[in-house]
Amino acid sequence: MLLFLSISGILLSAILLYFNARNNRSTIYLGLFFLLLSLYSLYQYILLYSKSVTLISLFLFNIAIVSSPVYLIGPMLYWYIRTVLTDDPRLKRNDIWHLLPMAVYFIAAFPHTFIPWQEKVEAARSLVQDVNFLQEYKATLLDRFIPVSVVYLTRPLLVLGYTLWSAALFFIFLKKGKVSEVFSKQHFMKKWLCLFLGLLLVLGITQILQVIRGFNMHFSELYFHINNIRIISTFGLIGLLITPFFFPSILYGLPRVPESKMEEKQEKRTEISQPCRENRNHNHFEKAYLLSIGQKTDACMKEHQPYLQPDCNLGHLAKGVNLPEHHLAYYFREFKKQHFTEYRNEWRIKHAKKLILEGKIRETTLEGIGLQSGFTNRNTFLAAFKRVEGTSPNAYAAFQKRQFDQNN
Repeated sequence: MLLFLSISGILLSAILLYFNARNNRSTIYLGLFFLLLSLYSLYQYILLYSKSVTLISLFLFNIAIVSSPVYLIGPMLYWYIRTVLTDDPRLKRNDIWHLLPMAVYFIAAFPHTFIPWQEKVEAARSLVQDVNFLQEYKATLLDRFIPVSVVYLTRPLLVLGYTLWSAALFFIFLKKGKVSEVFSKQHFMKKWLCLFLGLLLVLGITQILQVIRGFNMHFSELYFHINNIRIISTFGLIGLLITPFFFPSILYGLPRVPESKMEEKQEKRTEISQPCRENRNHNHFEKAYLLSIGQKTDACMKEHQPYLQPDCNLGHLAKGVNLPEHHLAYYFREFKKQHFTEYRNEWRIKHAKKLILEGKIRETTLEGIGLQSGFTNRNTFLAAFKRVEGTSPNAYAAFQKRQFDQNN
């Protein structure tokens, strides 16, 4: 089960990073969080369940590289929550201190890399024969100064600490009433964050209990028999991995009104206590901001014609209008109810129609018209033109020619 969950988590993180990191940078932190958490589970599986001397030896050989990134699980969680609540994915100068635990462990474990391979194989065999060998095996310099159990406890304790810290940030955010600054259709984020942090809290506590019990009793009694703590921990991990599928919209982040807009909103807000009136004002303001996004995108398309570039995408448009990319993604998905590709193709078809009316179709081929309009090939141009206009470019050109002849 642990191996399956680890592989599933790695695949989930790969999907998050590949498909969504470019549109919403908070997904980078979330994807790396799932990746590191899954690698931590995989490393637990290798040490405790695999019974493979080769896998355990490889793990012990690369323990500095494999284990030290585990200490980034907490920072990735914190940076994700902070990015969601502030709509600002940028790292700060002080954030370098979050890397300190990883650096300390890496330095302490790195000398172990130079231990002879045969010695690591013997250690792996001892671990396969008796998992309690973990209590005796000193893989880092830290084990010479503090108990091995404390080193193992630092990982779940650090995750638990960051979970509580992130939960505190979220609680302060809610207490200050900043939910009113969030787009009205984004309230699902509150449910997602509550569930996400709750499951992580359960997982962190149960992991700590497992390590404590593991070093206070025979490991085999804890890890190789069903017990309540292990069941709860497994369900916590499963919950973390499947919750993104129930909240797919979290991948778009939590778009917030820019500060300049917020100041304008505060200036215009009157001291009215009726909640319904405040909601109406809030919704009106959100609509005004979304309308301004639409005006900026249309103006950019008209003046700079970015759609004529074959690689035109949402990122290019975001730079052109100087807005966060996930704000545009939210605008097209929730307000305009249209995919960006369809919006871009409408502008391309409009340009192609202009070329046809100017008689360019007599000077070049349909493929040439399509290429000049931003399409990459003839088939894509024909399919898009028919979808927008309901007819082919040739038929459209013939109809326009008949209209012109009748008028003259």
